[in-house]
Amino acid sequence: MSFAGPMRSSNGPRLRGGARPPTPEIVAFVDRNRDDVVEGRRLGVELICTVLQVAPSTYYAAKSHTPSARAVRDDELIPRLVELWEANYRVYGVRKLWETAMRAGMGIGRDQTARLMRAAGIEGARRSKRVTTTRRDPVASRHPDLVKREFTATAPNRLWVTDLTFVPTWAGVGYVCFIIDAFSRMIVGWRVAPHMRTEMVLDAIGARWSRGHRHGDLRVAATRAANSPPSATESDSRRSARPPRSEPSATRSTTLWPRPSNADIGI
Repeated sequence: MSFAGPMRSSNGPRLRGGARPPTPEIVAFVDRNRDDVVEGRRLGVELICTVLQVAPSTYYAAKSHTPSARAVRDDELIPRLVELWEANYRVYGVRKLWETAMRAGMGIGRDQTARLMRAAGIEGARRSKRVTTTRRDPVASRHPDLVKREFTATAPNRLWVTDLTFVPTWAGVGYVCFIIDAFSRMIVGWRVAPHMRTEMVLDAIGARWSRGHRHGDLRVAATRAANSPPSATESDSRRSARPPRSEPSATRSTTLWPRPSNADIGI
């Protein structure tokens, strides 16, 4: 037995489509909506059960059935667990909520706590995985620091600074590579990807490079990390027909950028 779609309710949540919901959900749905009036007609138990493709006897049998001791106990424990969960900023998972409930004298098991949390629709906060975007490789060769940590330029497209960061999203971690012009302090190129592989950095540089407006003395400074090997940067630069005087540079990963004035960017 299946449903063609979700059953709408004006007095609470809808029944989901697909497989038949549990009998307690059907009974609660009928109780919420049996007195509703649609087009001058009271819905009633029989009409709702017909739409749900459930025998009315199922509803009446459930209403006349005496709840089990377990069901009665669950009805007592669920509100108390929800109260403890909300009192602890809605972050406790099964273990911590179970320990808190035991300290409160509820006499509840850990597996029982997990089952009642699922029934109540609550769960603990999940910590995201720690992301490290800058990892130094002690054996990899590095470009020299040609800018000597002097992140200034006398004209646009003389010095680009590139770095990598991450942005947590509901769909996972997104990694962003961006290029900043040291003269204007403006982001002149960027790429977003679900990974930290070298091609993302090269794509960001290549996209800005393809737009032209380059200078013969252009230098690109990046942090000393293992995410973008120097060999990959060199080979890609040769394929991009970089002018001979354009050189890559590597600096430490800690950079403090001063706020530019209007005079710096020509405003």
